Amino acid sequence: MTVSLESPTSWRPDAPKTERRPIFDVWPQLSKNLPISHLADLPTPVEALDRVTGSLGDARVFVKRDDVSSLVYGGNKVRTLEVLFGKAKALGCTHIYSTGAFGSNHATAMVLHAPRAGLGSGVVLFPQPRSWAALENLRVILSTRPAVHALPHWSALPFGMWRARRSAVARGHRPFVMVPGGATPTGALGYVSAALELGEQVAAGDLPRPETVLIGVGSTCTSAGLLVGFHLAAKLGLGFRDAGGNPAPPALVSVRVTPWPITSQTLVLRLAVRASERLAELAGDPSLVVEKRDLAPHFRVDGRFLGRGYGYATPSGLEAQRLWHENGAHELDTTYSAKAAAAVVELARQGRRGPIVFWSTKSTPALPPPDVDALRSSPPRMRRWMEKAEGELSRGKLEPPLVESPGSPVRLLT
Repeated sequence: MTVSLESPTSWRPDAPKTERRPIFDVWPQLSKNLPISHLADLPTPVEALDRVTGSLGDARVFVKRDDVSSLVYGGNKVRTLEVLFGKAKALGCTHIYSTGAFGSNHATAMVLHAPRAGLGSGVVLFPQPRSWAALENLRVILSTRPAVHALPHWSALPFGMWRARRSAVARGHRPFVMVPGGATPTGALGYVSAALELGEQVAAGDLPRPETVLIGVGSTCTSAGLLVGFHLAAKLGLGFRDAGGNPAPPALVSVRVTPWPITSQTLVLRLAVRASERLAELAGDPSLVVEKRDLAPHFRVDGRFLGRGYGYATPSGLEAQRLWHENGAHELDTTYSAKAAAAVVELARQGRRGPIVFWSTKSTPALPPPDVDALRSSPPRMRRWMEKAEGELSRGKLEPPLVESPGSPVRLLT
């Protein structure tokens, strides 16, 4: 049964969860070859967005609530970290490093979940446009006191990753340094399983077979995994079949939140093919390899909602954020989820009936309060960035949060 957001029981933290992952049920051989660390509370629910989209047209829009994939810290990064933490531990690593921008969701998820897997943590981060969402994330990251490598610019990332690995080894650690977003063939397998999970929910009647799935694309890992998973689920007859019983995977529209060429269609498809090859290798089944020509007809990257670039709020994203907030839906952030939601709003206004699934990827559970002492002792480059963000938010130069956390006010350092 689909639960509407109009119901106060649409999502409950005490809802039944399981350590079961569909990918292991479908291909049991993987249980021997794909170690994971159980971090997520799955399956994540599917909800109708009637209250949000009802005023926009007749579109049937649903949301896949990966924003609540964990009460520790949710979002799409948790599924990827499950397999990458598993790989790191299988290799005997003691510490894991996340790389990306100052306000990285991946880094935030990693520092909060790493202790649960018995791993130390470190980050290699570069500056990004200032925003409330980025400031809130950076505060959380620094408050956990990981090993920090603050870079002057994104172009210094390869050197920063090398330096982080070298310094960790010098301290007697065995580091596992992830690429931004964990965007590797192994990392994408977390979202192959997520696609199977949605197929199971369609088969169970939680929602009708979606025509289109919309999601934000930044580091490409989530999109690549979903592409492969939708294709294989349709072949297996798991949810994605048309009225005639033929395979009918949903079209995946990935809304760009980072610029080309990082999020080019070619690179996403290339990672998807490599993920299928990795899956085939681990499952011992060559038939699982998916070709680019099989995936491309069901995939499109939409760059119209990016605006000035990564991290910058857009008018359409702010409109979507307010629409969600005013109708009692889960909160959106201006960097990721609001831009994808803006594409949902456009489709609804165009009269597309769907069914459409909006895959919500930005964590919404409350963040832990920041450690002010840790923030004050952070690298000068990061501290100056946070002070400027606080000032710009206070002066109205940046969009303030629609909901300000009592434990994390706008001003902490200034």
